[in-house]
Amino acid sequence: MSTTLGPFSCLWSDSADAIQGTLPSRPVRAALPGGLDVDVCIVGAGFTGLWTSWFLKTQDPSIRVAVIEQRQVGFGASGRNGGWVQTALPSSIAEIASSHSVSAARAVHNAMVESVAAIGSFAGEHAPGSHFTQAGQLHVATNSAQLARLNRWVTDHHRFGMSETDYRGLSIAEIAGKIRVAGVVGGYFTPHCAVVNPRPLIDALAALCESLGVHIFENTRAEEITPGRVRTRQGDVKCTVVVRATEGYTANFRRDHRELMPIFSLMIATEPLAQDVWDEIGWAERFAFSDGRNLIIYAQRTADDRIAFGGRGAPYRFGSNTHDRFADNIGAHMILRKELVRLFPVLADTAITHRWGGILGVSRDWNASVGFDRRSGFAWAGGYVGDGLTATHLAGQTVADLIFRHDTERTTLPWVGHRSRKWEVEPFRTLGVRAISALAASIDEAESRGRHARIRSKVFDLML
Repeated sequence: MSTTLGPFSCLWSDSADAIQGTLPSRPVRAALPGGLDVDVCIVGAGFTGLWTSWFLKTQDPSIRVAVIEQRQVGFGASGRNGGWVQTALPSSIAEIASSHSVSAARAVHNAMVESVAAIGSFAGEHAPGSHFTQAGQLHVATNSAQLARLNRWVTDHHRFGMSETDYRGLSIAEIAGKIRVAGVVGGYFTPHCAVVNPRPLIDALAALCESLGVHIFENTRAEEITPGRVRTRQGDVKCTVVVRATEGYTANFRRDHRELMPIFSLMIATEPLAQDVWDEIGWAERFAFSDGRNLIIYAQRTADDRIAFGGRGAPYRFGSNTHDRFADNIGAHMILRKELVRLFPVLADTAITHRWGGILGVSRDWNASVGFDRRSGFAWAGGYVGDGLTATHLAGQTVADLIFRHDTERTTLPWVGHRSRKWEVEPFRTLGVRAISALAASIDEAESRGRHARIRSKVFDLML
């Protein structure tokens, strides 16, 4: 097997640069020039911050909105994610039904389905270079334990009102008609998922926000968020409302250090594959692909005929350190390459041209959250655990509803106002996270050998 890995470089940015002539240009935005007075200051120029800006300005063009970003637009997970526009949230539909109600679980699912469609409409009109394609998601199992989990997932959705049209179990033969994966024993398919190149999408969104009058300041680090004020080295932004939209980078704020844990999720991309290779793999449509392991993997066929393949497993860094150098983890990227070839042996000698990574935000109870405390003027959204490309759209719309006092179906969803308990202090945080990761890896390994590891799986569930 080839062990060649390309340079540390993000495919999404490189491919967006190659087609920049068909997209709004990516400007170099100035830093905050000094003190500023606005109605809403949004910290973070990822999808959460920009969708919030978009919905604020489209509902009230007179509102004064500024976005400050420590690096550049889309630098975090928004520009370096897996490119899945899906309906899933970190909490499963069964968990939402159990902790709230069946109607709440249905409402969340329906709202996410609507956001998938809305993002598709936006991409088609404003970001054609993002190659938004809604061909669904194929989730396969490569052992009996994975199959049992996937079958429960389908059964839960049917139990809460979805039909075979929404989630359908597939036989080995049916999966082989869509894709040929080594060792597959079953799976399911849902049409409620699309794939996209997120870089052109967020570039287009930023440009449109600016055309509406949103001020975006790059290379401006928020040092502190207090009621009515965001402190930066360049000056203070005074405002009525502050929106924290920093996802995994929330750990860099002293006051919020234990709110969201930063976890690195890494990706690789193959060279463009020849047609005879695709014929052997059988992946003709651009559906999203994953399997049922605990240490999640995810993939898409890109518009230029590569496989972009990602997964969790990069080690958590003591103290919730978010330094960029930790995404450049050649050992973890080699593991991804090994897993890609295990699933698709025909790729053994295929070159990996890109490898990169981004930071996810994980709350202590693995629940995403959106909220607005009107008394302090503080709003927040995050904790998507990698499921954020769709959730950010819904979150931004919800934050705007809350700020404008609009009572909508979105403002009654169970994630609104949710507060997770804080992560443990160090060193217990590091010890716990690494124990969880090691346990998940050991369960996956046992299941790959035909063992169900039931006791370890129960312990794993209790630790989350």
